[in-house]
Amino acid sequence: MPLETLDVQALAEKTGNLYETVAIAAKRARQNAANEKTELEEKLSYFEGFGPEMEDARMQEEQARTSIEFEKRPKPTEVAIEEVQNDEIYHRFPEDGGEAEKEPMAEL
Repeated sequence: MPLETLDVQALAEKTGNLYETVAIAAKRARQNAANEKTELEEKLSYFEGFGPEMEDARMQEEQARTSIEFEKRPKPTEVAIEEVQNDEIYHRFPEDGGEAEKEPMAEL
């Protein structure tokens, strides 16, 4: 897959702050990675129940095929950035004492 340059300004416009957008995308990428890891572990756990007598070339090929399938998937970060670009991510800020809006930073 060829590399693609990201329009940083367009990403920053999604939330009004580039760092906020990056934090949201990073959190979503971690969620995607955790979901993929769980799914892979579930599929590979099927092969753990067989003893050495059941492990033949066919089982090893199936296990390798499953692993390769997951390696070929897009990386979690790539998926998260695409979701941010397509406005597919819902994000919210935790409420602080009943106030749902973000307070502006105080000047020093």
